[in-house]
Parts: sequence; structure tokens; C-alpha cells
Amino acid sequence: MCGLLAYFSTDADRVDDTTVAAVRQAQHCLRHRGPDETEQWSDGRAVFGFNRLSFIDIEHSHQPMPYADGRYRIVFNGEIYNYLELREELKAAGATFATEGDTEAIVAGFHLWGEDVVHRLRGMFAFLIWDTEKQTVFGARDPFGIKPLFVTRLADGALAFSSEKKALLELLGGSAAAGGVDAASLQHYLTLQYVPEPATLHRGIRRIESGTSFTVADGELTTTRYFHPTFPIRPVAKDDQQALYDRIAEVLDDSVRVHMRADVTVGSFLSGGIDSTAIAALAKRYNPDLLTFTTGFERSGFSEIDVAAESAAAIGVEHITKVVSAEEFADAIPLVVWYLDDPVADPALVPLYFIAREARKHVKVVLSGEGADELFGGYNIYREPLSLAAFEKLPSGVRRALGTLSAKLPDGMRGKDLLRRGSIPLEQRYYGNARLFRDDELGLLRTHDPDLSHVTVTRELYERTRAAGYDDVTAMQYVDLFTWLRGDILVKADKMTMANSLELRVPFLDPEVFRVAGTLPVDQRVTKETTKYALRRALEQIVPAHVLNRRKLGFPVPTRHWLAEDLHDWARSVVEASHTDEWLDSSQVLAMLAAHRQNQRNGSPVDYSRKLWTLLVFMIWHGIFVEGRIRPEIPQTVYPVRL
Repeated sequence: MCGLLAYFSTDADRVDDTTVAAVRQAQHCLRHRGPDETEQWSDGRAVFGFNRLSFIDIEHSHQPMPYADGRYRIVFNGEIYNYLELREELKAAGATFATEGDTEAIVAGFHLWGEDVVHRLRGMFAFLIWDTEKQTVFGARDPFGIKPLFVTRLADGALAFSSEKKALLELLGGSAAAGGVDAASLQHYLTLQYVPEPATLHRGIRRIESGTSFTVADGELTTTRYFHPTFPIRPVAKDDQQALYDRIAEVLDDSVRVHMRADVTVGSFLSGGIDSTAIAALAKRYNPDLLTFTTGFERSGFSEIDVAAESAAAIGVEHITKVVSAEEFADAIPLVVWYLDDPVADPALVPLYFIAREARKHVKVVLSGEGADELFGGYNIYREPLSLAAFEKLPSGVRRALGTLSAKLPDGMRGKDLLRRGSIPLEQRYYGNARLFRDDELGLLRTHDPDLSHVTVTRELYERTRAAGYDDVTAMQYVDLFTWLRGDILVKADKMTMANSLELRVPFLDPEVFRVAGTLPVDQRVTKETTKYALRRALEQIVPAHVLNRRKLGFPVPTRHWLAEDLHDWARSVVEASHTDEWLDSSQVLAMLAAHRQNQRNGSPVDYSRKLWTLLVFMIWHGIFVEGRIRPEIPQTVYPVRL
């Protein structure tokens, strides 16, 4: 695990001492991603910077790593879980190895198989390989987007890649040099609560998309999508259902087994729900001394500490907790946003940051349950097509009339949103789990483009699902793989753990697990009564009975109450101090904040907390990365670890 930074000139012999020094200076932005080792390598056309957090073959697997008598140099961020099997296959084909780790397996595989190596990698990764003979680059990012990779073109024409956008901002010379704020990305952020790939909130910096490989030749970047998720759904006869559940349990056990490969102690996050409990229970099979971690708040109804402790006791693991106060929460937000690079308006980021910090005092690696919902049908919203089935049978004119009626009903009235959503087709109503500002609610955005909407993000995705003949539930899951999962879930997982020099591994997001999950019929994913039906049945043999049907909470955050009470004055001060008038009408934001407080005091069901949180996070981001007014104190993130 590491933070990588790479510079590739368009001209031979362009790299000089000044370039090398600039890359070295930008590497300090990556220190939290790899505090164990900082290295650099350069030739006349390329510079590699590397910050390493060590797990496997600590003594020998230094990067940037040479291969084939120095023909190749590789920098790699991630973990390849089938590297032992790959090494044996490569040795049989004549490859030689100087290390025992997974990095060399990637570059040896590239030397033997070329670009097809990406199809053989089981893991999370972002890597770049420089071919000193051909003067070309090959790189890739893992199928689901667990590990990040940013790219920009510098003023001298060179291309630069990094695990963190802030390192590229440093190379560019700041926000203005990076093209300033991208208005379209800001509008998408307010709608989705994240900036969708491949864009970032800076016009001049992009992301390599999940599931793509790329080449750089003569300064030109060419990307290729190598991962095309498919759902080859297969009917399951009643007599075959138990065999299916056994297969799910087996593939999850195997995934956890390979995800436990490390030369350091591996722990597990435990929220108390079915996904994290399953991962922890399976992990205990391979580490009887497993440590588990959870976080919560002092406010009743917003903490899973008690239920997580109950689950930990049931599976027999040691459990460590962290309680976060409203004051701690607010104080940490600027630092959390700095680590994020781009704003993500998910309040669960903050408790995740705190529990990652606590876990890092004990372990270097943790497992978590991300991805189970997207693969196995875990979100309640996936049941929506079942509840809206009656609307699908109505004539289009009747559906439009119901939509008009819903617009006349008061906000917060029961049934209003059901009527609105039932009146519009899936492609227009579903764009991920966030669903924050609707197009008709963006009046406070000064640069609002009425021709730009969430449909521009999801249109191509829906075209693929219709071409494949997917039902609405499967289409929603497919869309989430390219939007919510990689835009929110995996960003917060990577950024908040790496902020604390802690590696997070996600066994559900494994190619072998996906191959099984993709075959499930709809009725094995969602029913009118429950979600993740097949997964729950499969986990009956793994997790305690009291966990199987517990309501999903995750890391709930009491922002609804705090923005009306403990954090109201803090939120108002953020708005008043912000210099975002070019983008937002701050008077409308303040009015929304006041209305939210009044609504909560009066017991009104109207809740503006998610919208307010989205705006506040952008304002703090702007204060850090554009204005330079907010300067979080970056802590030392190297903790003693019990091995």
C-alpha cells in the first residue's frame, strides 16, 4: 500500500534536477499513504515518487521496482491477493523473481502477457509501468475503483499521475493553475453528493476510471475499459437454492482467506450489521485473535456500539470502540475534507475517520463490508421497482397527471414522493443512493445549467443495461457500480483509512464473489419483505441469528439534530466566512439553515440536513483548496502497532 506520484515528459532528456525536486516536494502530500518508506527514481524522461506502507516482503519489495534487468520500472498502490498463485504460474513460464511480494508479480505478468495481465489480477490496484526501451507507460486501476488514480497535464506538456489530487495541485502550482472550479462538476456534486468519475472539481485534473487500463506514448494518454460488469442471471429451482447459498458462503470464505494475506496483524471494522459481522466472523477463522472496531455517538439512536459489541461477543472477538462528540466531529471536518481531495457530502466520513485512527493504534490492515449492498441487492431503494410495479401498468398520461398532483402536495406529506417517483421512468428518477438537490432545487447555484442533469451522468449506463435486457433492479445495481459505489462508498473507505496510514480491504468486492452475485435472480436479491435475501440465507451458517434481520444502520450521524442544536452556530459561521459567492447564494443557504432549525424545534418532518451538509462541505473544501483560507494542521499518522 502506498502513495504514488509519476511524471512523464513528452521529450527525451527533459527531466532535470528541478523536475526531480518538484516531484519530491509534492510527495509530502502523500506521506500519510506510506510513512514506512519514501523513495524516488528518475531517468531522462520519467520520475517516479513512492511512499510506502509495508505489509508483505518488507525487506525486499522496495519501489519504484525494476524488472527485466531494469527495462521496466513499476509503482503500485494496492494489494494483489492471488499473487502467490500468479508467481507460480509465471515461474512455470520462465519468469524469475528477486522478491517475495505482489508488486513483482504484476510487472512480470506484464512482461509475459502484456496488457492482458489486468484480467488475471485479483485485488485492488492502481499501478504504472515505465518501459525504458519503448519509452511508453502502461497502467491500470482495479475493476471497482477501490484504489484512486488522478492525472493532469502540466504546463510543460508532461503528464503526471498521483494517488492524491493534492500532489498534482502542488505540481501545477495551485487551484488556479488547475483550471479552477469546474461548474458542471459542482452541479453534479450538489445532486449526487460526490463528483462523478472521471471528472474532479478542478477542470484541469481528471481521474483514471475504475476498471480501465491506459497507455502513454509520445505524451498521448489512451484509456481502455477492460472491466465490463455483467449479470448473467440464472433461474434457481427450489431444490437448488441451498446449493446456491452454500456457494455464496464458500466464495466469501475464500475471499476473506486471501484478503488476510499479510505479514502484519489484520483487524476488522464491525458496525453490528450483517455485512461487517460476516466478514469479521470469517476473518476469525484465519486469525483467532482478531480485533474488531466500531464507532458511535452519545446521542440515542445514532450508535451501533452496543449492537456491535453484542455481535463481537457472539463471534468471540476482542472489540474496541470510539465515541465521537459533536465538538470532535466539527473540529475534524476541515482535516477530513483535506484528506478527501474532492468534497464528498457523506457525514459517515467523519466517524469512519475516527474509528480508522483508533484502529491504527492496534493494526495496519482492516477488513470491512463495503460492496455487499451493490452486489447482493442490499439497499432498500432496490425494492422500489416492486412498490412501483402498479405505476408501470398505467397509461403515460395518467402517470404524468399523478406527477403534477404530487408537485401540489406540501413538502413532507406522506405519499408525495411516491407519487412523484411513480410518475417518471427509472432513467429519470434513479441516479444513485444520494438523490440530494433535484434539478428544480438548484436555484441557489449561481452557475446552474438547466441543460445539465444527473441524466448526463447515467444515460450511457442505462443504455448498456437496456441493451443487455436487465430488469429495473439489476439496472439500478449496475448504475450504482459506476456511480454511488466508486463515487462515495470507496472514496470514503480509501481516504479515511489512508488518512491514518491504515489499509482497508473489502472482501465482498472480489471478482470471484461478483461472479456468483451476478447470477442471482431478482427474487434472491430483494423481496417485498427484505433485501439481500440469498446473502442472508447463505450467512445463516456464519453470523449470529440476531444479526441476520437487523435493520441496516452503518455509521449513522445525528446531523439532523446537530445542525439545529450543537452545530448550528458552527454551520452559520462556515457560511458567513466562505468566499463562495461566485458559486452559491449564501443568503439562501443561511435561510435554509434557519428553516431547518425552526422545523426541528416545531417537530416538522421537513429535514434540510443532508442538503445543508452538502453545501457546508463544499464551502470548507473551497476554503482549503481554492481560497487557501483554511489550513488544517496535518497530524503525524504513524502510530505504534501491536503486531
